[in-house]
Amino acid sequence: MTDLPLLSRSVVRPMAWPEKILQFGTGRFLRAFADFFVDAANRQSEFQGRIVVVQSTGNHRANLINAQDGLYTLWVRGLNDGVPYESQTILSPISRALSAHDKWHDVLACARSRDLEIILSNTTEVGLTFDTEDCPSESAPRSFPGKLTAVLYQRALAFDYSPQAGLAILPCELLTDNGDKLKRVVLRTARHWQLGEAFINWVEQANTFCNTLVDRIVPGLPPDQERAAFENRAGYRDELLTVAEDYRLWAIEGDETLRRHLAFASCDPGIVVVPHIAPYRTRKIRLLNGGHTLSVPVGILAGNTTVLDNMTHPLTASYIEGLLRDEIGPTLDVDPDTVPPYIDDVLRRWRNPYLVHNLIDITLHGTRKMRVRAIPSLVSFHSSTGRIPQRIALGFAAHLLFMRGVSQDGDQIYGKLRGVPYPINDTKAEYFMECWAAAPTIRALVERICGDEELWGLNLRDLSRFARTVADFLHTMLHEGMGAAIASCNPHEESNMAT
Repeated sequence: MTDLPLLSRSVVRPMAWPEKILQFGTGRFLRAFADFFVDAANRQSEFQGRIVVVQSTGNHRANLINAQDGLYTLWVRGLNDGVPYESQTILSPISRALSAHDKWHDVLACARSRDLEIILSNTTEVGLTFDTEDCPSESAPRSFPGKLTAVLYQRALAFDYSPQAGLAILPCELLTDNGDKLKRVVLRTARHWQLGEAFINWVEQANTFCNTLVDRIVPGLPPDQERAAFENRAGYRDELLTVAEDYRLWAIEGDETLRRHLAFASCDPGIVVVPHIAPYRTRKIRLLNGGHTLSVPVGILAGNTTVLDNMTHPLTASYIEGLLRDEIGPTLDVDPDTVPPYIDDVLRRWRNPYLVHNLIDITLHGTRKMRVRAIPSLVSFHSSTGRIPQRIALGFAAHLLFMRGVSQDGDQIYGKLRGVPYPINDTKAEYFMECWAAAPTIRALVERICGDEELWGLNLRDLSRFARTVADFLHTMLHEGMGAAIASCNPHEESNMAT
């Protein structure tokens, strides 16, 4: 494998189209997502533009991208009607990569280009925050909003604040109303830097900050043996090899004018430009993310390791499908005809044998995720039916048991399952450890946690019989195991077990 040539223009020669997009972020998600869409549009000659990518910290990945002339292979792996499916395509949407640290003046030169139309970003959720220590200087600002403010200011000056010089700005960070939030931070930064009212007005009126929702699973690289076999078949080395599932959704909030401006938006069914993306967000957060939040601790306590394990274990697979179809799906305030097909997609994606997604990784900040992604489904179900959703209650009980810390090493708290410790990476780990240590009974433990309004945003004891149902499931898990708890989960009856 080491004797193979590096993927470069000697293998594929990309079209020399103008640089229309400036992208902050060089990671594999954007390569498999936004950059994939741009490449697809270029193949159809609909966009005819390329991307300059900016690495915000260091220059290692930027150097890799430039060494491969912006080329990389997208390896799509999944199931088609239950049959394994894969494809490999060399993509060429990227023209070059710049390090913000080393090539900031080149980044600002892109801002002054007449060809520039769009700015993309994926800098993590924390990246869309105001940095009081940022300041304008000859070098790159520290934060992404600071960098974006500097880029927009250069552009405003270069084109004398012309409304026609405005850009479409599409943040891909996983935050609700990410475009609105980014715009607020940019305006705050502009005021903090005293860049003037003319610039502030230009940012507000000439530029379009789009709220977006992104959804595609982009796992890490396959095992070394699989990667070596791939590169031997391909006849080249690819240091930027990018693996993804086939499913993709990019929901962008905007009107028909924005759709026409984003010339790549009509070239793939995975992109939707609609006036309101809230229904797309609701389906994703409540079904895909909320389904994970509730089923992951159930799977771990049942002895599963990966999402695929959860979908092939007969008990957890049945639990998950019932959870989505019977308890979460009916509570969604969206077009009901769109819910079953979306659930089908979620289940198909989770059954993808090529996506190795460890359950323990999904437990990160599980308590906060439970509040945002699962509790709304619980409340909606109870409000509409007057009953307790049994599978949601079971998942909640499993979270409480997973959060039972039994040891601590420095700041790290550990639980223990079948004698083996596991890390509890949750900001509320210490709180739960103390609750478990102090509670005289299971019922008292559950009553205390359910009644914590600061934790959940409401008093869950106000939901009739919820705390008792959770305590019953927790009692079964502790004394009979997760299998017995799942087996006892009757969605049509309230629990009557004394605890």
